[in-house]
Amino acid sequence: MPANILLVDDDTMFRTLTGSMLDKCGYMVETAVDGQAAWELLDAAPGHFDLVLLDRHMPNLDGLELLKRLKADSRMSGIPVVMLTVNNRQDEVTRGLSEGAYHYLIKPASKELLDAVLRSVLDDLRAKRQLQEQAGRYVLPLKLLHHAEFSIRTLQEARDMAVLLAEISRDAPRSVGGFLELLINAIEHGNLGISYAEKSRLLSEDRWVEEVNMRLQQPEYASRFVEVTVDRTDTTCTVTIADQGDGFDWLAYLNFNPARAFDLHGRGIAMSRAASFDSLEYRGNGNIVAVSINKPAELLA
Repeated sequence: MPANILLVDDDTMFRTLTGSMLDKCGYMVETAVDGQAAWELLDAAPGHFDLVLLDRHMPNLDGLELLKRLKADSRMSGIPVVMLTVNNRQDEVTRGLSEGAYHYLIKPASKELLDAVLRSVLDDLRAKRQLQEQAGRYVLPLKLLHHAEFSIRTLQEARDMAVLLAEISRDAPRSVGGFLELLINAIEHGNLGISYAEKSRLLSEDRWVEEVNMRLQQPEYASRFVEVTVDRTDTTCTVTIADQGDGFDWLAYLNFNPARAFDLHGRGIAMSRAASFDSLEYRGNGNIVAVSINKPAELLA
């Protein structure tokens, strides 16, 4: 089923041209002339839209104010928002990312770039929603768990492990996406040595999964595992993820970086740190990351 996109922009020509491009890419498109009109559409049918493509500067209710309103409303906080801007000013991009924007695009974007960005965002959202839907199947036996160790290699094992860790953490909806990001990072960048630039190219060519699976079969990588250790108390769950790679400059990825706001990836660690965990700490050269999740307040009573 085609994704439903809400395009919000006060420029009539831009709405027409971009709406036509989105239609040619196979999306279902509705438009709004400003943030207030968009809010009325979203508020009337909060589950209808899969993604909002949102101009930054508009009359009545501008893009940033609409973004803040969406993220504050539990009915719509999960809808990914891709911000449209005519410049890449660092302060503007940083503010949008900190308020919850998923991605940025500079206007006007080509049809190919627009489709690549939206496909990447929607694929990521779809994968995380599927994991959230799986949550709940391990709840009863995991009440007995205090310490556990696991080893994984593949992307499918990372997905399964993310669900399991989310259940163990006792806060699955919040943590499952963060666990998936860290486990995939450990496999692709750590064990398989796929660089940031290589992933950018592979994603643009829609060959990332193919490359990961190919490298998993190569002799130099076949024996590499990601080791996962879990320690759980009555109040806190701590998870340590260690890969067998050479590490990386993790400090550059802990916070939202405007320089990467227009890339197809590179925000996962910062997003996980901000939204999925109570603490996130890289150790050594960056091939070990430890996170903690406090037991939700409603379960402490």
